[in-house]
Amino acid sequence: MKKPTKQQVEELNHLVLLPDEAIDTSDIPEQTNWENAVIGRFYTKKTKTSVEIDNEILSWFKAKSSRDYQRMINKALVEYMKQHNQ
Repeated sequence: MKKPTKQQVEELNHLVLLPDEAIDTSDIPEQTNWENAVIGRFYTKKTKTSVEIDNEILSWFKAKSSRDYQRMINKALVEYMKQHNQ
């Protein structure tokens, strides 16, 4: 996720101070029926481990996103698994 701009931070700070009644949610009605809700649907358990990765590979991922490189490496490994799981 990218760092928010100064304007975005100011807007968020303004919204935080608003009381709930002042926020217009008419275009997103409250969900009251949770009958088909799935707990943990978007959650994937992660395990910390130690893996040796070539310096060039790690540098490449960090250059793409110094804050998100671990997620990118994980995504690349998932794609590799999908391609080779036939």
